[in-house]
Order: sequence, then structure tokens, then C-alpha cells
Amino acid sequence: MIKNKKGIVLLFMLSLICLFTGCTKTESIKVKLGYKNQDFDFIKQNDVPKITIQSNRDNGFKFIVTDKRTVNDIYNILSSGKAVEGKTNLDADYTFEIYENEDKIHKFSYVAGIQEKGMGNFYDESKNYVVSKRIDNDIIKNMATLRKPRNFETLYYDSILAFIDQNIKNTMKDEKKIGVNISNDVEVAKYMLSIDIEDFKINLKNKMSNLSLVEDNKEDFDILINVKTYGYKTTVYKSVITLYNKTDNSETDYYVWCKNEDKDWKINITEKKPLDF
Repeated sequence: MIKNKKGIVLLFMLSLICLFTGCTKTESIKVKLGYKNQDFDFIKQNDVPKITIQSNRDNGFKFIVTDKRTVNDIYNILSSGKAVEGKTNLDADYTFEIYENEDKIHKFSYVAGIQEKGMGNFYDESKNYVVSKRIDNDIIKNMATLRKPRNFETLYYDSILAFIDQNIKNTMKDEKKIGVNISNDVEVAKYMLSIDIEDFKINLKNKMSNLSLVEDNKEDFDILINVKTYGYKTTVYKSVITLYNKTDNSETDYYVWCKNEDKDWKINITEKKPLDF
């Protein structure tokens, strides 16, 4: 309540300053108070021709922003970011390239879905910024015209956890190291975010202590759970989960078919391939 009152008072004071002294001085005050940074002013000053946004998990998922209004929206979000000392330890989801011109390109990494005090989520080699999640909601999601299943972030990981409950948890010995491999699931890599993957890692450990996510270490596991998406619409999701046992070099395929019925997802997992899979 006290913080809200302080915020209201600050906004009121800024409004008065803007009214009597002009908004240019107000911008300067915002910079001094830490509510604005000038590090991205080159976007406006040099009339930046384009900004590219590249998914770090899918090379084919790339946006090229040339619309002046959208470029200005990105500028407003970035210039409102707060410069901080530290940064998140999560892997970056996107790479931003801001073209001052063809010879001068500013490159930044961005971790989606987080906005924590003191933890940079937008950064380059020299500076870290905490920027608003509006980049996710107002920029990236609005530009992503590809249709993904409803609640994909939940459905995708829940279907794997359901497979583990059904086929792994009560049958595999604890001494076996089991790895879940989603790194080759290129069909949906564009939808994977580091923050969701971190939650998934925790959920895997909660299922079984010897269960973990494969991260460039496939050779460390006795058993691999390989996930590959085979199709999806807004109300349907299909994948094949292959269980690979290194001990006897055997593979078993399981078919995952999810349908959205009555606003709820029904997850079906069978060893036999459904007729209309």
C-alpha cells in the first residue's frame, strides 16, 4: 500500500514537472531516477531500419521487424529497462540484432518469461538490463502467426510426465540413469522457453531421483526417453516417445495423442499405433 502511494505521488510530481518545465526535462529526471536508460537512444536517433529476433532453438523461427511503429514499441520497452549488475543463469531464448546500419549491428540475448529485480533478462557482453515481459506479449507473441496447441507449455511437458508415470516410474530400477531427450524435437523447439524447461527439470526429479533432462550428455544415460512431435493444431497434439535401452540396444515406440475436449486436454498413450494417428 505504501509503495503504491509512493508511485502515485511520483507520477503526480512527474506530471507537474512536465506541465511546467516541458517533457524533455522530465525524460532527464526519469534517467536520473532509474526509470529510463539512454543506451538504446541510437534506435530513434539513427532511424534504425530493422530489428531481427531469432529463436535460439529453431533457426527457422526468425522475425524481421521493419515496421516503424513496432520498432518504436521495442525502443520504448528497452529504454524503460533498468541496467543491473547481474543476469539470469538461464539459457537465452532469443537473439536480438538491432541494425543501426548494415555495418553496425547491436546484438543482445533475451530470456523470455522472467522479470526479476536485479536479474538481467536482456543483455550483451558489456551490460545487463531487466526489461518488461511486454516483449513477450506485445512483440513476439503478436508476430508469431504459427498456430500452436492451446496451453502448449503445459501440455507438452505434462504428456511426457504422464508417459513416465505410466511406463517408467514403477518398472525401471533406481540404479539405472534415465534421460529425457527433447533437444531433437525440432517441430516444437520454437515454443520451448528456458523458464518452462527449468520447471520441467524440477518435475522430473520429483518423479524419480535418477531421472533428468538430457543436455549434451546422452552418453551418460542407461535409458533414453526420446520425444518427437508428429503433428499439432490448436486442439490436437501428437508425438512419438521412443524408449531406448542401451543395455540390450532395444527400442520401443509409444504413441501420444492429445485432444482438447470440453476445454480440457485428454492425454492418451499407447504402444499400439492408433488407426487415425
